[in-house]
Amino acid sequence: MMLQLIDVVTILGLLAVHFVIKERTFWSSLFFYALPLPVIIFIVLMLSIVLTKKWRRYNLIIAALLLLVWLGRSFKLHIQDDILENDLEVVFWNTARLNTFETAFNEVEDIPDVMVLAEYRNKDIGELKIRYPEYYFYRSDQEMLIFSKTPLVIERENTSKFNTSVINFKTAGINFYAVDAAGSTDVPREWGLRYINKSIKEKNNTIVLGDFNTPYESIYLKELKKDFNHAFSKKGNGFKETWFYNLPLLCLDYIWVSRDLHILKTEKVFSSKSDHSMLKTVVKRQ
Repeated sequence: MMLQLIDVVTILGLLAVHFVIKERTFWSSLFFYALPLPVIIFIVLMLSIVLTKKWRRYNLIIAALLLLVWLGRSFKLHIQDDILENDLEVVFWNTARLNTFETAFNEVEDIPDVMVLAEYRNKDIGELKIRYPEYYFYRSDQEMLIFSKTPLVIERENTSKFNTSVINFKTAGINFYAVDAAGSTDVPREWGLRYINKSIKEKNNTIVLGDFNTPYESIYLKELKKDFNHAFSKKGNGFKETWFYNLPLLCLDYIWVSRDLHILKTEKVFSSKSDHSMLKTVVKRQ
């Protein structure tokens, strides 16, 4: 009886944090981020091992239902549109401070129109400008590199006192916000996400991309979802989660596209060279 009680309390607690409480408190946020739905499913299955046959059946039913929920919201299938030569290809990748600009080019297998790299360690971009004189580069003090095939205008670069960075730049006739949210466990994600939401002034002809360090189900992404389409949910195929080492645990990296722009295709590029997957989106030029 005690094992059954522990099982029920544990499962109800896990489900309450994941679906209802989420990050409404600092302590619940730690559980919310550490226990994505695949982990909860695994815990429910492990608990069933120590239960009687009758109670084990309930755990298996719960695990099956949670699996359906997870697949329904994480696995996407779309017919992707035809891409023309002048359509805009946008790439984001968290390089995990281990990879170079050339590594990113090799992973994406072509030269995109716009690429943003987070946790980019190399501070000297002079050599890049010499090797690629026909292109445009910008390297921020907060380890973000911006690359563009067309002239690049940096409108604003701001960093909060808790190390969440937002760079507003324009290129290819589109307004961009490059984001790198603080990922420290002692800094509530709410602070970083509210700072990002406040920094995004333009809601049309705009693309927001970066490492938000916050899962897609976060309550603090609701404001972005009102004005922007999640590029992978709109036109991606496969699991939308970008972390950890190609395992579909958490969606932390995003490309958000304003609703007036048409998304043609989105890909998640797997790589063992970073714990984050690369995102590639093609948007129809206006």
